[in-house]
Amino acid sequence: MNEAPLGLLFSILAALILLSGFFSSSETGMMALNRYRLKHLQKQNHRGSLRAGKLLERPDRLIGLILIGNNLVNVFASVIATVIAIRLWGDSGIYAAGIILTLVILVFSEVTPKTVAALYPEKIAFPSSMILLPLMKIMYPVVALVNYVTNGLIRILGFQTDRIADEHVSSDELRTIVTDAGALIPQRHRELLLNILDLEQITVDDIMVPRNEVYGIDLDNSDDEILNRIRTSAHTRLPVWRDDINNIQGVLHMRAASRILKDTGLDRGALQREMETPYFVPESTPLHTQLLNFQQKKMPLSVVVDEYGEVLGLAALEDILEEIVGEFTSNFAERTQSIFLQRDGSYVIDGTEHIREINKSLHWSLPTNGPRTLSGLILEHLESFPDALAALSIDGYRLEILALEGNVVRSVRAQRPD
Repeated sequence: MNEAPLGLLFSILAALILLSGFFSSSETGMMALNRYRLKHLQKQNHRGSLRAGKLLERPDRLIGLILIGNNLVNVFASVIATVIAIRLWGDSGIYAAGIILTLVILVFSEVTPKTVAALYPEKIAFPSSMILLPLMKIMYPVVALVNYVTNGLIRILGFQTDRIADEHVSSDELRTIVTDAGALIPQRHRELLLNILDLEQITVDDIMVPRNEVYGIDLDNSDDEILNRIRTSAHTRLPVWRDDINNIQGVLHMRAASRILKDTGLDRGALQREMETPYFVPESTPLHTQLLNFQQKKMPLSVVVDEYGEVLGLAALEDILEEIVGEFTSNFAERTQSIFLQRDGSYVIDGTEHIREINKSLHWSLPTNGPRTLSGLILEHLESFPDALAALSIDGYRLEILALEGNVVRSVRAQRPD
């Protein structure tokens, strides 16, 4: 080597530096690949992704191969650089060779290629796999030996070498992925996906119609009153109870209305026969579970009860679907009539309005882990029933009571934090 022309030595050194850059960029590119996109490309039989996926099945062997190649190249590069320096500057050139070669490798073989690979992992990893895959077969005995020694050392240190990295995505991680998808997923589609994920955190008592707002039939009423309820109903199914809503007898489908109406009036016997068996669900049932229950039982309406069996309200399939796709019935117009924008930027809100509906309509973040209505939230924070109109602040939101009716806050002026 001492007798080789300097030009040849410089050419070999340049080639070794390029090889070092190849190994460095390959390592970063392979490790920076998006595993979910990689799986997607593999399903489409993308050749580069198939090769890269095969290498990444055993990342310890891949890293071992790359580091063996990188270290061999760097060692040979240092030897040749030392020979060149000695021939140019004598024994003192050893120090200069060390400094110059370190800077050259750092810039051209480490920082630059790794930065490019981190920015464009697929453009680096997929072509590199064409070289790394056959090289793995050639170098397999050496790689296996190195991995055997390193894995033994890792086990001695108390780490598990056979532990497979957890590539499953939690609901929170999936929510972050969907949120950060940007233009890759249209805004409307992102909202739908996030709403579906939120079903796990919402229970039926969050979306139910409270018992005091339930529209139904009381069998203790007169025939004329029952007929009037049927004629004026805007719902497909009506709960039927006797004396009190806690004593629900069944559910009447409006398609059966013609069979219970006779020329002489209401046929109570037919009404009893046409009623469907009521379907009861606990108040704490998550919406994603209830959605499956509706599908299995073929029942789109449920009666929500508490732990003591008391009826709290009704939850319908439509209510769950609206949590996913948003309001699509006339109910939305009715609900938005309870929130009025004022000139000063505040809102006058009906105290019986659900907090979740307020948050969705105004994009606020009032606490939802306690009372369901705005009136309940205010009374909980006051810890008593106010004797007069009062104002308070909850999580920075200023709430001013405008009207009281008995033990219920009927009207509130609300303003978000500045």
